[in-house]
Amino acid sequence: MTTAQVHSALWGHLPGGQPIHRFTLTLPGGVQARFSSLGATLVSLHLPDRTGTPGEVVLGHDQAETYLDRDAAPFLGSTVGRHANRIARGRFPLGGREVQLVTNDGPNALHGGPRGFDLHLWTGEAAPTDGGAQVTFTRVSPDGEEGYPGTLNVRVTYALTLSPDPTLSIAYHAETDAPTVVNLTNHTYWNLSGNPAETIAAHELTLHAEHYTPIHPDGIPTGEVLAVAGTPMDFRTPRAIGEQLRAHQGTLPGGYDHNFVVRGEPGALRPAATLYHPASGREMSIHTTEPGLQVYSGNFLDGRHTGHGGRVHVRNSAVCLETQHFPDAPNRPQFPSTHLNPGQTFTSLTTHTFRVR
Repeated sequence: MTTAQVHSALWGHLPGGQPIHRFTLTLPGGVQARFSSLGATLVSLHLPDRTGTPGEVVLGHDQAETYLDRDAAPFLGSTVGRHANRIARGRFPLGGREVQLVTNDGPNALHGGPRGFDLHLWTGEAAPTDGGAQVTFTRVSPDGEEGYPGTLNVRVTYALTLSPDPTLSIAYHAETDAPTVVNLTNHTYWNLSGNPAETIAAHELTLHAEHYTPIHPDGIPTGEVLAVAGTPMDFRTPRAIGEQLRAHQGTLPGGYDHNFVVRGEPGALRPAATLYHPASGREMSIHTTEPGLQVYSGNFLDGRHTGHGGRVHVRNSAVCLETQHFPDAPNRPQFPSTHLNPGQTFTSLTTHTFRVR
């Protein structure tokens, strides 16, 4: 049985005085994860490098209240919903009528709207488990929140284990009392160097994806599913992210913010991505039941904000690997459906396994 330590504490307050709690899970060997009840958020993750020295591998903030400012904390580590990614014009058909959402990305809806799941308090409970420790967050998203129909009961469980390598798993569960759409993900910004002042240019990325969904300039998919072969989207073998960005500046002026089709059967837990930082030796392997993976290279981080320990968040200082259903799925019947009806259960599992080479 793995000896794990679990600690919870008051971390801050919302403007109305409601408490924000932080939960800390600690495993042997310098592995520690911290989570916030604001946004059911992964705030911090310390992992050892090849010298055994623990380092911070995610972007985040030391003060709870900073997460209320999306400019300073653009979904850093948060649970994103009710529908992750973009929905064109904030509209989609459902049950013979058109649903209109609150928009927040020009004319489109992004990551659940201006007050999505990342800006709400969740109820959290942490406890040791046979293999480590876990924290479970729950909340009720009321009918009409940000325009989404139906009352949605949501549960997100983060589990930290040694099996034998450190593994962070994220399990989602949701039920509704009326037809709606659901697409949940985690929006962690990864930098395996342990130093957010260093960009992710030297990180090597491998994707288990033969296809991707091309997008218009506003990030909305064209509806096509194209092969990655011969394109800047080809990460079927390890590629340094910085080299890819430099080699394809003409076709990727803003960097990566694209959805990839994960190889294999959706619903089955299967490999999606591997991220490796050669200097530190840290490697992360992602497995998921989701059909897609959004790769975002931190294009809009601009150096105006600082995170853990005063580290400046500059452009490309982290990469997001968001397991998900495809963007704009409610408007694209050819994409895997995000519809959820009463009596059905939305479930999803993503695991992150860490090794040192």
